[in-house]
Amino acid sequence: MSEDQFMGSLYQRFPVTVERGVGSHVWDSNGKEYIDCMGGYGVALVGHQNQRVNNAIKEQVDKIITVHSSLYNKTREEFLKTLIGLAPKGLTQVHLNNSGAEAIEAAIKFARKFTGKKGMVAMKGSYHGKSLGALSLTFNPKYKKAFEPLVEKVSFASFGDIESVRAAIDDDTAFVILEPIQGESGIIVAPEGFLQDVRKLCDEKGILLIFDEIQAGLGRTGRLWACEHWNTAPDILCLAKGIAGGVPMGATLVRPDILAAMSKGEHSSTFGGNPLSCAAGTAALKALTEDGLIENSEKMGKIFREGLEKLKEKHTIIREIRGKGLMIGIELKFEVRDILMGLIDKGVLMLYSGRNILRVLPPLVISEDDITKVLHALDSVLTEEEQKRDVQG
Repeated sequence: MSEDQFMGSLYQRFPVTVERGVGSHVWDSNGKEYIDCMGGYGVALVGHQNQRVNNAIKEQVDKIITVHSSLYNKTREEFLKTLIGLAPKGLTQVHLNNSGAEAIEAAIKFARKFTGKKGMVAMKGSYHGKSLGALSLTFNPKYKKAFEPLVEKVSFASFGDIESVRAAIDDDTAFVILEPIQGESGIIVAPEGFLQDVRKLCDEKGILLIFDEIQAGLGRTGRLWACEHWNTAPDILCLAKGIAGGVPMGATLVRPDILAAMSKGEHSSTFGGNPLSCAAGTAALKALTEDGLIENSEKMGKIFREGLEKLKEKHTIIREIRGKGLMIGIELKFEVRDILMGLIDKGVLMLYSGRNILRVLPPLVISEDDITKVLHALDSVLTEEEQKRDVQG
């Protein structure tokens, strides 16, 4: 593909050139149709060509595209009111940026400035981005080794083990950061009680709790916020991916006293809060909350996982099914590259986590009929793989 001549080898590529998409379907340059369980790594949250988002973008383009936050803008004001109206309790201030990594970078600075401390505790298995600060909080050594030294004073605790978190905290700890459901490491769901225990521990120690819901938030898990499954709110919440229906945007939601610790000029973003992203963001939030997408995520996620559990009974090469809503991991007993290519042949796009986990992040508009087709395709590909392995064995 010609893109490879110019973009280096930074991305794991698949042999599909996507031309257009509608809902949970995309078409390649040859006209072949695919059910999209990749969803732009979770960005296509409200579906491709969502009419609310498309209309908002078209209307905003005819007004103005960029207004720096040193000036006021009514489109941005509407988005902020909508977002804060939906935010977890106590998070009434927000910094608008452009990506998940930027949302994390802002959170690091806000927490350090507010507490006056430098120490950071993240989780083993975490993924928070690849910019220098976010990368420092990301666990997997393969992403980090070539770029050391990174930001200092980061400790990693075992996800789900409150005593490990307690042991990682010291007198200079500014915050604990975690994903309520770890995405990159294979859809690892926080065990019951863990988020509540971390919240209690942070309160006891006087340190901040940051939730990274860049992948798990905004209805993906069948609740607006993943942390709602455990009735726990953070001090800072990081969002991005589908927040603006596919237009680049990130947001760092904070308690007002935390943001008040920042002085003018200490953190800003040239493109953050631009009217185009804000118009799309308001439309995406309305689609989620007014068009039944969160409810559909819960319902379709249940149907999907039930179907996958049936496949697990049939195919011994499936080790475990995990997740909530339409954030699903399928752990296999071998590498998944051939499975992904087989699914592409059958018109299904799917993600991976590591070498042996399939990751399912479809648009929240996906239908039961599409899920049935995906399950049939996966059944067929797994059968072919098992037969091939029997022959080779």
